Amino acid sequence: MRSFILLIALSLFIGCASSPQYAAMPRKTYRTDGQNERNKKDNTPVDKRVIIYNAYVSLKVKNSDSANAALKAIAEKNGGYAMSLGDERAEIRVKAELLNDALLALHTVGKVTSKTVSGRDVTDEFYDTQIRLDNAKKARQRYLELLQKAENVETTLKVEKELERLNGEIDSFEGQINRLEHLSAYSTLTIRLKEKEKLGILGYVFVGAYKGIAWLFVR
Repeated sequence: MRSFILLIALSLFIGCASSPQYAAMPRKTYRTDGQNERNKKDNTPVDKRVIIYNAYVSLKVKNSDSANAALKAIAEKNGGYAMSLGDERAEIRVKAELLNDALLALHTVGKVTSKTVSGRDVTDEFYDTQIRLDNAKKARQRYLELLQKAENVETTLKVEKELERLNGEIDSFEGQINRLEHLSAYSTLTIRLKEKEKLGILGYVFVGAYKGIAWLFVR
């Protein structure tokens, strides 16, 4: 009975500890010259921010197969890898600090007709998840200690059920953190491929005639 009461009290305590109000603990305030308006209001230092950069590019190429091979080589040269390659669309990832180098290299593959680079700040999401992970690990440790003191099967089963739930939460939080870390370390380039239109026989005839007429008037 005493273990059961202790279990209830511990559950209430852990529930309060893992609530958003408890997790949102204040952080130390930093000031850095040259910060933008958002960072001036935020208390996270600039070099600790977690930002995901992605690029979207439209590329006109002669042949999609050779373009895919070139894109794969660009990804590997810039510390990344190819996620998907296709006739009309390709996705590669490169080291975030080498994103500009990879974008410049695309000009050697074909003609860049459009380009967009975007950034998403996930700093709050990253650190909030980290706090929740730490709280869940502390709660698991308390339940492990309580499991050692369980005096009957009923209490043991209840503690083991809570441990199973906490283990699931911990795995989920760790997965979220690993995903954010990876996406901030590697930038994703989404490339839309379009092959250049090839002229038929008559097309070459008209092009030849046009060049011949132009030669007569312009030298």
